[in-house]
Amino acid sequence: VQLQASGGGLVQAGGSLTLSCVASGRDISHYNMGWYRTPQGKKREVVATYTGDGRINYADGVKGRFTITRDSAKNTLSLQMNRLEPEDTATYYCNAWYTFYNHWGQGTLVTVSS
Repeated sequence: VQLQASGGGLVQAGGSLTLSCVASGRDISHYNMGWYRTPQGKKREVVATYTGDGRINYADGVKGRFTITRDSAKNTLSLQMNRLEPEDTATYYCNAWYTFYNHWGQGTLVTVSS
């Protein structure tokens, strides 16, 4: 499975961005998927997850601002990010996992200026 993330960029605080992740190589409709981020100098943290059976979870810091969506037919995962804050600045990664399979995309940088 290859995951290709895109959509990062530079945005002012209060602005919006949409990240997209396209999976290729096999059907991953039954996989769990999620967005993670690594702020500079910090550990990777979960942002939002979308399980294969449709359960969605958000990190506390993004609830009400970010929305994760999934199109299983197109093997895509998206993250709509609104009201962005400087603290959201990080490299964002797409992840897909199922049993002992775990795949990561290459990361896309989001920079939020104050």
